Amino acid sequence: MYTTHTPLTFADHTLHIVEFDPDSFHEHDLLWLPHHTQLQPSGRKRKAEHLAGRIAAVHALREYGIKAVPGIGGQRQPLWPQTLFGSISHSASTALAVVSTHPVGLDIEAIFTPQTAVELTDGIIDNRERSILHHAGLPFPLALTLAFSAKESLYKTFSEHTTALPGFASAKVNALTPTQITLQIQPLFSQSLAGQEINVRWYQRDENVITFCMSSTPCPRSFSV
Repeated sequence: MYTTHTPLTFADHTLHIVEFDPDSFHEHDLLWLPHHTQLQPSGRKRKAEHLAGRIAAVHALREYGIKAVPGIGGQRQPLWPQTLFGSISHSASTALAVVSTHPVGLDIEAIFTPQTAVELTDGIIDNRERSILHHAGLPFPLALTLAFSAKESLYKTFSEHTTALPGFASAKVNALTPTQITLQIQPLFSQSLAGQEINVRWYQRDENVITFCMSSTPCPRSFSV
């Protein structure tokens, strides 16, 4: 599969971006992955995305002198080295990964079209959050995409603290600025973290947004995806 790699310095970390051409993917490309047999039931699109994400993850791990490919855990999460945490995301023909000494969450999303924003609004935010987004000075489809993506990044970062499948009511938007979106964790997600405000950094790259969240304190093991 044809890929290109670009490092991006963001929020004091290096995000490793891999652009890939899904049409150039071949089944034998997966043989590069030690866990390739686990992907056999997946569709072609999923296989190409997974491969690109693992390529990005390998670049990220090399920053720490580690030459390994993250495997697949029981919850389909990437398996990171014991001393590190990481996150992988992909959208269309772009994958990206980050590795850190603290739990992290990374997400990339294509900016919603106005019609998609109308259709998805009620499933992502409540009326209070809607007001905050409308007053942020950004086009509403962009602001809503940021809310969607930031919540995904937060859930990945703090996944160790919940046993429930998070929904979009698990964190609420409290503020949105040109560089970050502030979310408040709800009891629905974690009783121990409820009420905490988390700043999620964001960046617009072409027609996509990238959000990045990091915990200030290590936890035993993150299932960041």
